[in-house]
Amino acid sequence: MAYTTINKSTDNFEAKMYTGNGGTQSITGLGFQPDLTWCKGRSVAEHHNLYDAVRGVTKPLYTNLNYGEGTVTDSLTAFNSDGFSIGANAYINTNSATFASWNWKANGSSTVTNNNGATTSYVSHNSTSQFSIIKYTGTGSATNIGHGLSGTPDCFITKGYSGATDWHLWNNSFTVNQRIKINSTGAISSNTSIFPTLPDATKIYLGSGGDVNQSGIVYICYAWKNVNGYSKFGSYIGNGNADGTFVYTGFKPAFVLIKVTSTTNDWEIHDNKRGSSNVINAILQPNLNAAESTSNREIDFLSNGFKLRNSGSQNNNSGGTYIYMAFGQSIVGSNNVPATAR
Repeated sequence: MAYTTINKSTDNFEAKMYTGNGGTQSITGLGFQPDLTWCKGRSVAEHHNLYDAVRGVTKPLYTNLNYGEGTVTDSLTAFNSDGFSIGANAYINTNSATFASWNWKANGSSTVTNNNGATTSYVSHNSTSQFSIIKYTGTGSATNIGHGLSGTPDCFITKGYSGATDWHLWNNSFTVNQRIKINSTGAISSNTSIFPTLPDATKIYLGSGGDVNQSGIVYICYAWKNVNGYSKFGSYIGNGNADGTFVYTGFKPAFVLIKVTSTTNDWEIHDNKRGSSNVINAILQPNLNAAESTSNREIDFLSNGFKLRNSGSQNNNSGGTYIYMAFGQSIVGSNNVPATAR
């Protein structure tokens, strides 16, 4: 069940492309102050960099690595009212290189103490877009934390940042104990020490595994709920055909993340800024530092969902199971800009 409807998604999510200058610059035009910014080189092979307002600026985490955070003073240096500022760090600002950024709004750097769980969490929550940034400290034994969303999460990602841990993602199509790693090509797997109980309307449940709950390690968790006209999380089955599977979201996508869960393969991200019309074939891969690729990854963004346009195993293998994360541009039939196919 979705708890709200968004008619202007760009108040809460926006993809923004930019060109590096090797010095300092401000990236503007988002229309809001982001609280989670994900940057990736398009023309250069650099790590995926994630920054959030709860951990603070100059603190990148890399989705293609299991590293904890460090302080990189010339990386993302500020979240601004209309975007963000960056320094000369090559990972996000190589001179003349092109970069992608994906940006989400939570509720700023001030967190609310959440005592719904057995372990206290600290939450920055956007009640409109149903997005929470959650900080907690591991206990070393099974526990649960409050997530702050208005109902059960449909997707969440957990990463330790004061120590080295893998990135673990849970999707609403998973059963108990299941998870998948972002910094890996691996398929879905079960582990009773990671997510031993399905999340509920107030809590995320954690096992004793060090990747999600090592004693004394501090973790960050990004959690979302489905919201009409804005976000959708789920799964689909590939058909192995260039006239591929259609996935209904109820809105025109601006961002789609896909991963096959039934076998090993890379992750992929598509967005509405890298390519001006269907078919869209430019991808970036969260588990790799590789530059942008355009080989056998075709997808259409339609007014009410997305449609696979290739037979490749990465996103449309016959009988393969895939998960997705989609954020949208406008709801079908809303009073926002008409949601036409591209």
